[in-house]
Amino acid sequence: MSTQITITLSDDVYQRVERFARLANRDIASVLADTIQLLMPSGGSDALDIEPIATLSDDQILALTNLKMEPDQDTRLSQLLDCQQAGLLSEDERSELQALMQIYQEGLLRKATALSEAVKRGLVEPLSQ
Repeated sequence: MSTQITITLSDDVYQRVERFARLANRDIASVLADTIQLLMPSGGSDALDIEPIATLSDDQILALTNLKMEPDQDTRLSQLLDCQQAGLLSEDERSELQALMQIYQEGLLRKATALSEAVKRGLVEPLSQ
């Protein structure tokens, strides 16, 4: 299944995409679709079950402002990042690193959004005045 959308790109971005598409002998739409697919983390099976931050209770919001990665996941992420920096990652480890990075990034985004909502609701003071 596919969904067609229309987007507006700056001239500079469009020219870069157009140049790349010509070099790759591909059409612009497929280059953009592939780029978005590669850059956007795939949602887990529970991705549609995530409640919008604005609908959560104050207690749920405050809990999310303290969200952290599971300790074993955090440790493994650090190990894999060290291996990547040393150039020693296997393909399996590369996939594992990508999955852990997705968990980290989604958690960080959820935490930041909750913090913003907590400030809006007056539950916490803004980080900077």
